[in-house]
This record gives sequence, structure tokens and C-alpha cells, in this order.
Amino acid sequence: MQKSTPSWWPSTIRSFPDEAQLLCCAVMIHPVKDPLAAFREALARAMTREINDATAMTLATVSPDGRPVARVVLLKEADERGFVFYTNCSSPKGRDIEKNPFVALCIHWPKAAEQVRIEGRAERVTNDEADAYFASRPRGSQLGAWASAQSEPIASREELERAFAAAENRFEGREVPRPAHWSGYRVVPERIEFWFGRDDRMHDRYLYVRTETGFVSSRLCP
Repeated sequence: MQKSTPSWWPSTIRSFPDEAQLLCCAVMIHPVKDPLAAFREALARAMTREINDATAMTLATVSPDGRPVARVVLLKEADERGFVFYTNCSSPKGRDIEKNPFVALCIHWPKAAEQVRIEGRAERVTNDEADAYFASRPRGSQLGAWASAQSEPIASREELERAFAAAENRFEGREVPRPAHWSGYRVVPERIEFWFGRDDRMHDRYLYVRTETGFVSSRLCP
């Protein structure tokens, strides 16, 4: 007996921007000479229309035993050098990157049916860059970097709060320095793909691959 698809099933309610909206989006400018500049323009648009955090992106690494691992991190900088996020470098993601620096990023902006996929090599930012960003964080976030051994098991919420209180006492009345284990990574892109959702799965996809002389573009089938 064939089962009917539930009314809430995503495939029955999925929709994409209409042609008028597409005329205003980045799909009309591709291919471009500078995909990093095109990304920054796309991010600026997303910041004005996405309900949730437009800087949220999936980071995929490979564990030492060859297993893919993914989690969401926040994009903190995007310029001609690449894409920066910050984290506890002693965490699983940090350990993965130390063993295998090749990572993938994926950013999805559902309101515009846009997606950007990035593949490249993760490199540590400089200490000066990490210090400057850490100093800009709220004090509570700074203390949390000292209190939490990210991704390690902990017995209870109370134990975590005691660790936070200990950090508060330790740095009471003075600035919170950046822990040595906390820094940022810059993903230097080797491949950047811009994906634009269209009806009937006839999506627009543009791939940019880095060469010695710059990025070479191609259009991909949906």
C-alpha cells in the first residue's frame, strides 16, 4: 500500500525566489573575476534579510581515523585572504586541523535560496589578530574561554558554573587575556561554489577554482 507524503514534508512546501527577485540577486553577476569580493557582497545582502545569523556556517574536518566531522561555527572575517573563525584550538576541530588542515565550509541563506561552498586549507591567524578579536568579545565570552575545556566530558552544569566563577575570581578587576589554546583559523580557499536555488531543481551553480594566476570559473549542472 502506497503511503501519501505528509503535508509538512519539506519537498511539498519548498519554494524559491521568483524571477523578479532573481534579477536583484547575485546570480545575475556570475561569472565574476573576484569570487571573494562576490562573497562579501552576498554576505552583506544576507545580513539584511536572514532571520537567523547570516554568519553561521558548517565547518567540516576529517578526524585522525578518517571520519568526516561537521559542526556550525561563526564567520568572523572574510577578505581577500580567506574566511576566519575562532575556536578553542584544543577542541576536536582544532586537533583535526592540526593533523589535516584541509577543510570545507558551507553557508546557507534560506531566505534567498543561496548557498556558498568553500574548500581550502585552514591556517592559524597571527597572535596579534587573535588578541585583537579576543579583546573585542564580551567579558563573559572571554571568561568562558578560560572556564570551558571545549567538548571534554563534564559531570554537571554546576561544575561548569564553578569553573566560570573561578575564572571570574581569577581575573577580577583586570582585563581577561586570551588563553594560549584559543585562537582563530583562516580558511584559504582553493574552491568556491555559489549555488542559487531555482524551481524544478534547475539550480544555478558557479564554481571558482584557484590557479597560479587567479580563479578560473565554470558553470555546473544542477
